[in-house]
Amino acid sequence: MTDGSNGQAPERLRTTIFAGLIGNVLEWYDFAVYGYFAHIIGQQFFPSSDPAVSTIAAFGAFAAGFLVRPIGGIVFGQIGDLFGRKRAMLLSVICMAVPTFLIAFLPTYASIGVFAPILIVVLRIVQGLSVGGEYTSSLIYLAEHAPKGRRGRIASWGMVGAVGGILLGSGVGALIATILPEDAAAEWGWRIPFALGIVVAFTGVLVRRGAAELQTKPATATPLRDSFVIYGRSVLRVIGMNIAMGVVFYAAFVYSVTYITQIDRLPSEIAFDINTASMVVLLIAVPVFAILSDRVGRRPMMIAGLLALAVGGVPIFELMHHSDPSLVFAGQALLALFFGIYAGGIVGANVESLPHHVRCTGLAFAYNVAIGVFGGTTPMVCAALIAEFGNPVAPGYYVAASAVISLAVVLLWVKETAFDEIDS
Repeated sequence: MTDGSNGQAPERLRTTIFAGLIGNVLEWYDFAVYGYFAHIIGQQFFPSSDPAVSTIAAFGAFAAGFLVRPIGGIVFGQIGDLFGRKRAMLLSVICMAVPTFLIAFLPTYASIGVFAPILIVVLRIVQGLSVGGEYTSSLIYLAEHAPKGRRGRIASWGMVGAVGGILLGSGVGALIATILPEDAAAEWGWRIPFALGIVVAFTGVLVRRGAAELQTKPATATPLRDSFVIYGRSVLRVIGMNIAMGVVFYAAFVYSVTYITQIDRLPSEIAFDINTASMVVLLIAVPVFAILSDRVGRRPMMIAGLLALAVGGVPIFELMHHSDPSLVFAGQALLALFFGIYAGGIVGANVESLPHHVRCTGLAFAYNVAIGVFGGTTPMVCAALIAEFGNPVAPGYYVAASAVISLAVVLLWVKETAFDEIDS
């Protein structure tokens, strides 16, 4: 018995979904763990008499991995277009696993001096290159294998994998913060989550080696050139509609733990609990609104979510800047819900924005420019805005501004694609 227009049996479709999401679990688990322990990493690798300076420097290393993602997107995107989506996803998960594991064993500034921050920046750059094609390749793989009328729903599993990775990182961080004394967590406990990442990586390699690969159309020999010369406007459109994706995601689920601990002065255990609960909200919201996008379209979901973020960005951070944990959670949960509405539409729209023969290359570059330039720098920008203006609500203005930009792009430049057939 088969399921869907591509003739896949239900059990094969489940394997396809798992193969698509597992790499995202590793990718976002690692980046989440780094973001959650940024204040400790800052002290260990970027020591300063001012804790804020150490945190900003640690987020600078975090941003370095994102700034090279467009290059990685080009490399792995071309592999996906020329040699198949499966090969690109298999290589990316292997290349991601090695630096993640090595971070667990890096000597600190106290041990080797200036070489410590250099080494951690180098590993972040290697990670950035390797994950440049991971998320977009998996979205494409999932969407191209999706049964008719379920493209948004199936593609959303890529985002579910990302959210699951963040949730896993949050859970591990909360566990470390709970069972270890603060000095032990700062000295060596933060290394444990990075070492555990190898388990997810090994699972990803095994699953993806056995995953299906569609018999695709012959690829163009020049996917990179065609992406810019022939489909340049489409690439720019994807960048624009994903700006808020980068800013809001990293403000809400990576920087937020640092915000709650350093700005709200709440214990790290509470910060992790709030972040974990908010991730559960997002984990539910994304597939629900992706399913809705298959029925009513991608644009209504993106417009509704972006409008809510534009209007609610500042009030949400006013709610999050509070000593009452329940109010902090309410603010972050709203941010997760509004982002989930937007994400439910954009996961399908991203894949549908480019034709098959340049889809991996063009989407990987465009998405990673948006996420690398705007998302990866968001924690550093938020920390710097608060330090510069002394306004704890300043990140809310940054979130709202990014939503306004992406909303304008969607309203003026993005057509409905949910009900069109895509070539695969």
